[in-house]
Amino acid sequence: MLRQVAEGVLIHRSELLENNAVVVQGPTGALLIDPGLTEAEMTCLADDLRRLGQHVEAGFATHPDWDHVLWHPEYGDAPRYGTDRCAAHVREVRAAPDWKARVAEGLPPEIAQETPLDLYGLLTGLPAGAAQIPWNGPRAQIIEHPAHAPGHAAVLIAERGVLVAGDMLSDVLVPNFDELNDTNDPLGEYLTGLRLLEDVASDVAVMVPGHGSVCGADEIRARIEQDRAYVLTVRAGRVPSDPRVGPTAKPGWEWTTDISVAHVQRLAERAG
Repeated sequence: MLRQVAEGVLIHRSELLENNAVVVQGPTGALLIDPGLTEAEMTCLADDLRRLGQHVEAGFATHPDWDHVLWHPEYGDAPRYGTDRCAAHVREVRAAPDWKARVAEGLPPEIAQETPLDLYGLLTGLPAGAAQIPWNGPRAQIIEHPAHAPGHAAVLIAERGVLVAGDMLSDVLVPNFDELNDTNDPLGEYLTGLRLLEDVASDVAVMVPGHGSVCGADEIRARIEQDRAYVLTVRAGRVPSDPRVGPTAKPGWEWTTDISVAHVQRLAERAG
């Protein structure tokens, strides 16, 4: 069910990965950000919107990971946006003849048969440097940054005091870096992303992460500092001592420890 987190801003949380689909209400329709995982969840969200008398006017994907670029026919044929790099990434995925099978292989087995893929990644890339999502509602400022995935972006709804952070600042998911190659610096990119989110934190009363619980203004900076400390510890070659890692991880999220160990191992392999 939809839950209001600020005036005119509601969320719908998925059961498995605690993904937060975000609805921003406007005068003629709604902006739908990162809209759900399974058939049942997405039809439930569509039903909730109908009960509110809202149709989907526009969609936005914060980044190109599979769980943020799904869509359902019940949402209608509204334009779906992402940053230019985000849209280019999913176009490349869909260009492979066996793209659907490849995406399906990466789905959690618990929901693999329940996740509709036909409309996966059909995004319109906004021009590089676009400042906001085009729609008839509160200004939705795009904060594009290099952390986590190509074309990742947070969305600031300043009029409502809400920051939609994408896959950052979570209380259950540790920082997950972009794929490491021979020349890039995904940890440095992540620190850049955190700085950009910190720059707007004073304008935010409510922060909605891609996964996990919503927090208020008093906790936003604490989450930024927690993620920064995590990144710096990984950069130093150590698995972080973090409440989201190891025995203190939330039940069902113990696998985040594997992410932490893998990060340290990959960096050590490249350095060696």
